[in-house]
Amino acid sequence: MTTLPPPATELSADEARRLALRAQGFLGAPDRRAGVRGVLRHLGAVQLDTISVLARSHELVPYARLGAVGRRTVDDAYWTDTHAFEYWSHAACILPIEEWPHFAFRRRAYRNRPHWNHPLPDGDYDRVIKQLRTEGPLTATDLGGAKKTSEWWDWSGTKVAVERALMYGEVVCVERRGWKRVYDLAERAVPAALLHDDLDDTECLRRLVRLAGRSLGVGTRADIADYHRLKAEQVDAVIADSGLVPVTVQGWGRPAWAEPAALETPPRGRHRTTLLSPFDSLVWERARTERIFGFTHRLEAYVPKPKRVHGYFAMPVLAGGRLVGRVDPAREGRTLVAKQVTLDGPKAAPAVAQALVEAASWVDCTDVRVERVEAPELREPLTRELARLLA
Repeated sequence: MTTLPPPATELSADEARRLALRAQGFLGAPDRRAGVRGVLRHLGAVQLDTISVLARSHELVPYARLGAVGRRTVDDAYWTDTHAFEYWSHAACILPIEEWPHFAFRRRAYRNRPHWNHPLPDGDYDRVIKQLRTEGPLTATDLGGAKKTSEWWDWSGTKVAVERALMYGEVVCVERRGWKRVYDLAERAVPAALLHDDLDDTECLRRLVRLAGRSLGVGTRADIADYHRLKAEQVDAVIADSGLVPVTVQGWGRPAWAEPAALETPPRGRHRTTLLSPFDSLVWERARTERIFGFTHRLEAYVPKPKRVHGYFAMPVLAGGRLVGRVDPAREGRTLVAKQVTLDGPKAAPAVAQALVEAASWVDCTDVRVERVEAPELREPLTRELARLLA
């Protein structure tokens, strides 16, 4: 591990929180001219997930920062003109196409991987590549079918082959169609200037660490590693040369790093009030969310229903730079249903009501119905604010 210089900057917990909010696009006027593509470049990764309640997570992320951007506009911004590609980063993520070279280290690791969960039948890989070359872009269904049986993980040889080619970098996911990946050859989909694995592993890691630090504003080693799911030792090997500078944050109890440019200008501007996807990069790492916001966040979609505390897809509510509650939403026709609401006291009611009404409008709902408020005494102030905003 490289010896680092002592931290030159000490930040208060509040300063670190504001740096994080600005880095994630929640402080200051939103850059509407850059739009969804600007959000993607700013964040460096937007996580994908199959769950769709109000909308899918990759739609909720730009909505939270820009407001009511059209859902079709979101998908077009990601996928038109080879602006982005899908790959394994924090999880399955949409990534700016400029980051293609940075993931050469991961593509090489996959090519050298000795063991796989799914065996690759002889001939299937070459057949899939040939079919994409002559007929692509294609889904796994177009290529011959994704599954051998109805079991979710029982992939066909075709699906194994095309996913292996995706990991190797010979194939790219160029869009999602009905939530199915659409595959094409990388040589056709990735701009020629970017289609290379020229960067060695060290340079790939150095760049991803720098980008993660920029997108976080300030973060610990664990925060930075988690952003693109790097190993701690990979971060240690390059962080001294990444351009990030050591800082201390009051109350964090562990070393942290920040981008120098983020420290030069104090974060100022208006805060966003919005519902957040549980997969939003502001909150996707639970320990960091607790450290910065004092807010325990857990996705309960995969928790048995009787054991859920806050609901299937509880969405944190951001207001005034704080997480002030959470809402488990659903839709019934043109009504947004808040199945369960948790408020951080009565002062949170106006912000939560505003977030609900704005989200309802975005998904073409004309009414909001609250089913359960965790603290019954807070139901009346919330419903009163909702009635005022919907009048």
